[in-house]
Amino acid sequence: MMNKWTIALAATGVVSLASAVLAEESHPVNTLLPATTLSGYVDTSAIWNLGTGNNQANRFVNTGANRQDGFNVDVVKIALEKPLDEGTWSAGYKTELWFGPDAGALPGSLSGGLAVKQAYVALRAPVGNGLDIKMGQFDPIIGYEVADSNGNPNFSRSFGFALEPLSHTGVLLAYQFSDMIGATAGVADTGFGVINARANAFAPAGQGESIKTYMAGLTVKAPESMGWLAGSSLYAGVVDGGVVGAKDSLNLYVGASISTPIKALSLGVAYDYLANGIFAKSYGNAVAVYATYSLSEKLKATVREEYATSSGGAFFAADNDKIVGSTLTLDYSLWANVVTRAEFRWDHAANSSGSTPFGIGNKRNDYSLALNVIYKF
Repeated sequence: MMNKWTIALAATGVVSLASAVLAEESHPVNTLLPATTLSGYVDTSAIWNLGTGNNQANRFVNTGANRQDGFNVDVVKIALEKPLDEGTWSAGYKTELWFGPDAGALPGSLSGGLAVKQAYVALRAPVGNGLDIKMGQFDPIIGYEVADSNGNPNFSRSFGFALEPLSHTGVLLAYQFSDMIGATAGVADTGFGVINARANAFAPAGQGESIKTYMAGLTVKAPESMGWLAGSSLYAGVVDGGVVGAKDSLNLYVGASISTPIKALSLGVAYDYLANGIFAKSYGNAVAVYATYSLSEKLKATVREEYATSSGGAFFAADNDKIVGSTLTLDYSLWANVVTRAEFRWDHAANSSGSTPFGIGNKRNDYSLALNVIYKF
């Protein structure tokens, strides 16, 4: 009798029923399939930009100028994973593919609206409490927000997200010293996360040793003995992109998720700093504060307040960026497996130059309303 996974593959045409029957009878690889999970989502949105003009500060493509004043299919994700089990020599893998307009923003973008978001082999070695290893393409180790929209408290991304890398190709080690303290460290290619990219320290290209990106992070989690603070966590991370010509990009990040005495209320804070990311001797930094309150079992509200500055080009195509952002997101869980949320966002150009980066009508302020609907499977 064929298992559900084989039947699903046959139904989609990936394998034929005849070959499936033969595989069920004789091929040992089928013993691995029951441990593999299939998941993903379909992410859609509608955005109305109030006023005239659709210019945006640099954020993520899902709320870019070409997504304003209309309906959007943002991305479809398909993920296959065999997670690590509790064995001392456990092994697994994870593959995440993005399809659609958002895929072009990822470093793993291929062609035709397809991107490899993650593709790595996961291993566990019996070193101390257990050393977890990822090798391949993996998500960045820094940031309060992630590329997957449904993993964030808000639909639109923060300014800090725009300063962070989107992925790495390399090896990442993770070790949990205790219930309170964990650490990560890794090395990856330098090339803005593009799969198999190489960057060299000397010109012309191809001369000299390829340079690497180095990263490390530390997590501290509050224990149960700390009362209402239990479960709160503090994270700090650094990503050194390596010297390419005159550029030596460096990301610094500090973030915290904080429980409160009010059960329905949780807080978050994040600080991002990027040096030499736009051009040599440039900088960008952003701070964000989050407050999420559960109004009922199905309804929650999140407010995000932001302030960001840069030496130019990080958020606007102008010198001495200064920008303030305020976002209110209402998330209502009406249907099973569906994220439905409405969002209002206001961005304000606070630089003293008097420029109007949001265009005619919006001038120094940008207001938008968005509806985000995601089905998760």
